[in-house]
Amino acid sequence: MRKGIIAGNWKMNLTPDESVSLVEEVWERIANLDRVEVVVCPPFISIPRVRELLDSRKMRIHLGAQNMHWEESGAYTGEISPVMLKFYGVTHVIIGHSERRQYFGETDQAVNRKVLSALFHDLTPIMCVGESLKERESGHTKDVVVTQVKRGLFEVPGNLARRVIIAYEPVWAIGTGKAASGGDAQDVAHLIREVLTELYNEEISEEVRIQYGGSVSPDNISDFMSMPDIDGALVGGASIKSESFAELVRLA
Repeated sequence: MRKGIIAGNWKMNLTPDESVSLVEEVWERIANLDRVEVVVCPPFISIPRVRELLDSRKMRIHLGAQNMHWEESGAYTGEISPVMLKFYGVTHVIIGHSERRQYFGETDQAVNRKVLSALFHDLTPIMCVGESLKERESGHTKDVVVTQVKRGLFEVPGNLARRVIIAYEPVWAIGTGKAASGGDAQDVAHLIREVLTELYNEEISEEVRIQYGGSVSPDNISDFMSMPDIDGALVGGASIKSESFAELVRLA
């Protein structure tokens, strides 16, 4: 049985001090909950302080990063490598978020290289896929999602594909307050499982966890979690408020 997973993407928010305070406040509310895996993804500069806190308090919270380069080192100004993330005990990394694709020109090929590198370095990739509003309105959701999944997992062997988490994040729902319905998200999650079955087999397809992301809140999380192919959420704005993020974990 797949274990639920709630991951918080803090984006470009919170100083190291604020990050530590947020994790402490969240932990106070979820310390007695252990049926759902919890991941926090702070900005890079906050990772060392958050890691220190998690270790010192023995918190059952995983530490993630919001991005990484596929190379271990080199002349890539402004980037961070998987080796650097591993040094600070990072276990998960968001790859291919729509904001990276939209604002920084990240391609499916780049996503694929990052996924392969993350797996090689024993990091768990949270690979994001999703269609824009224009693509949705023109009826191309299926084509976009299928293409992104196939290209993102290109040459990823089955034994490693089991470890990938796929986050379905419709671009039109991110930060807009407009979430997909549970049924719509389920349709795409089921489609993703069909693609995984085609690429690998049904066993691997059933092992891979699929999240929904896009204006997730305590008001709608139960709708998504009740769907058979949705195993959790990749949360944006609600993850930098301790009360709402803790409530999401509790409801999940």
